[in-house]
Amino acid sequence: MSASIRRRLMLLVLASIGLVWAIALASSYRQATREVAQWEEARLAELAQMLALLDQSNLATLANAHIDVREEERGGETSANDTDDDDSLPRDALFQVRTRDGDVIAGSPPLRALNAWDLPVPPVTGVQDVVLGGQTYHSFTLRDTPLGHTVRVFEQANTRSDLVSGVASRIARPALIALPVLALLVWWSIGWSLAPLRMLSDAIRSRDINRLEPVDIGHVPIEVRPLVDAINLLLSRLLHSLERERAFTADAAHELKTPLAAIKVQAQVALAEPDPARQRLAMERVVQGVDRSARLAEQLLLLARLDMQEKMSTAPLAPGAVAKSALLANAGNAQQKNICVTLNCDMRAEINAEPVLIGILFDNLLDNAIKYGSEGGTIEIAVRREKEQVLPPSKEPLKEPLQEPLQEPLQEPAKEPLSERILVSVRDDGPGVAPADLARLTNRFFRATGNQATGSGLGLSIVARIAQHFGATVRFGTGLDGRGLAVDVSFPAYTAASAGPLKPAA
Repeated sequence: MSASIRRRLMLLVLASIGLVWAIALASSYRQATREVAQWEEARLAELAQMLALLDQSNLATLANAHIDVREEERGGETSANDTDDDDSLPRDALFQVRTRDGDVIAGSPPLRALNAWDLPVPPVTGVQDVVLGGQTYHSFTLRDTPLGHTVRVFEQANTRSDLVSGVASRIARPALIALPVLALLVWWSIGWSLAPLRMLSDAIRSRDINRLEPVDIGHVPIEVRPLVDAINLLLSRLLHSLERERAFTADAAHELKTPLAAIKVQAQVALAEPDPARQRLAMERVVQGVDRSARLAEQLLLLARLDMQEKMSTAPLAPGAVAKSALLANAGNAQQKNICVTLNCDMRAEINAEPVLIGILFDNLLDNAIKYGSEGGTIEIAVRREKEQVLPPSKEPLKEPLQEPLQEPLQEPAKEPLSERILVSVRDDGPGVAPADLARLTNRFFRATGNQATGSGLGLSIVARIAQHFGATVRFGTGLDGRGLAVDVSFPAYTAASAGPLKPAA
């Protein structure tokens, strides 16, 4: 099949029309043959009835003459189209009249040459085909005439073909003439109908790489509209992705610029400072700046990996065990601020996730709580089962242990009913976050006003992206004793149907 839609449609349309015309021509030819046969049989019957009315002397005179039964004779002023059904050969009708006793009263002399003079007469009136002299003749027999005679008329069978072929020629000639004209009209019509596709391809081909606004080619047919809408949707997504990447690159460059500048300043101080104690202090700050830059780079790479929607292997995982490992890893930072961290986890609760990412989620939640928590404060980590389905955000206060309304979740909860979910909660009793800033906590590089602790503003953004990757929802509320911040992450409980490719937990 041709790759061109225009050529393909033209071939299909012309083939369909040609097939229909061929069927119509064959049907018309067959019908014309049938009608001509019936007409000529009627004409032979009329000729036999006329002969039955003649007396013997007239019959003898007519037998010696020629009865030319051609429908039309060539001659005179006729056009080419008028000669299609002319009879090119003489068409003489032969006849024979017998008495009731079978004696021949009169007959055409050629019947003797054809050995048909003594041919038996059919017993009934009607049409028969006989072979005389190696040729087929149509014969009509009329018995029991008013004079008591039997009349039989003969006519060559092949003489009908002239009229039938003429009728077929008249039917076929317009079709053969119209087919090339129809082909041109079909070619032009299909090209005109496909013009919107050509306009669309020209508009896209001429589009500059930096132009991502929707394609507009004016009036668009209904069949082309889905394609234009799909292209415009793709351009919109590309524009949104580019804008997000540009913002991400600008913010990342800004965040990396600050620690690099600090590292440079501290290195210059260390080089210029003669006092070994101050020189050592400057070098320690250089190390701290390098650690901060390295952590920021790791977080940026992780966000890029999550943004690519990369599918990761999952396995049944106990978040309580991961929370315990994260607590041990961050115990030193908590002791430096004299913060008491409590762990209240259901070790039998399981989710379907990737162990390393869930570890990063707990690390960021715990690091964020320690970093912004109060000196000598408290942090509570909890993992528990929820027996009811997670509801959309509302102004109603949630059940214990949270008493304040929570912020709108980052992602819509699952539509289908869930019998059980696993709630991961990290709460502190620090200064908390202003209500106006709650909705922006998951924005990249956002830092709540009034916080003096150092940070990149990526921790909760990474938490939200990891939660979204595994179908969980993130909600924010008030922490312990009406103070601080509470972060709740609600995961679907592990089921065999939700399990992905298994990967051993680390």
